Amino acid sequence: MSDDTPISLAFANVKSNQRLAFMPFITAGDPDTTMTQELIRTLSSAGVDLIEVGFPYSDPIADGPVIQASYTRALDSGITVEGILRAIAEAKTDDTPPLVAMVSYAIVFRHGVEKFVTDAKRAGFAGFIIPDLPGAEAAECFELVRSHGLDLVQLVAPTTPRERVQEILKSCSGFVYCVAVAGTTGERTDIADALLDQLRWLREETDLPLAVGFGISKPEHVEPLRELADGVIIGSGIVRHLERLAQGETDQKGTLDAIGELATEMVSATSGD
Repeated sequence: MSDDTPISLAFANVKSNQRLAFMPFITAGDPDTTMTQELIRTLSSAGVDLIEVGFPYSDPIADGPVIQASYTRALDSGITVEGILRAIAEAKTDDTPPLVAMVSYAIVFRHGVEKFVTDAKRAGFAGFIIPDLPGAEAAECFELVRSHGLDLVQLVAPTTPRERVQEILKSCSGFVYCVAVAGTTGERTDIADALLDQLRWLREETDLPLAVGFGISKPEHVEPLRELADGVIIGSGIVRHLERLAQGETDQKGTLDAIGELATEMVSATSGD
């Protein structure tokens, strides 16, 4: 197993340029897979470093109301795992940054764990975030994912006991997804001291990059993290624009333009510009 995965190489490139990685989150199939493909192209053109792609699920584990509603819209439109994989395979090019699947273990298990990993790799995914992965399954799943040259990213929160974090890190690669706040995803106004304390501690525990998500929504959130984190993730701040599209407040071009503008601002913020 090589450590030179697409995700690790993306973070190494970011580090060499003395900036933070920016990873936006999008929901696959909201409002349809054609829009998902256009979003991937728009975000790629904006210079994002990775893209997190959410697989809609009827009972999401940690997602706030904006992303839950996005999942519901996608499911109502008839999105399937096969449809997502097909859309990703069609959209991905050599210029597409690494794609990371945010997917429930229930979806992976139903598809067949090894088949899901194989099919996702063929489609173009570079790694997985499985927020509800059972602890008993983590080591086996980690070995399977790594054997395919992909990464299994794990989540830790400020409230996760440190002994538990140390166990989680044993089955983690690519980067550590550091949850900014306890609770669900969503837009917040500031950065919690508990997160900063945990980031300082994690720096001593692992060499993996640390990427912060859940509550990161605007360029102003980047600066407090600059010396402690390696990347930032925005979910609800991106998906909010798809909500406006669904409500008829804007059209597809306006949505793509707005998301592209936010992505460009975040890329600039992570560069320290």
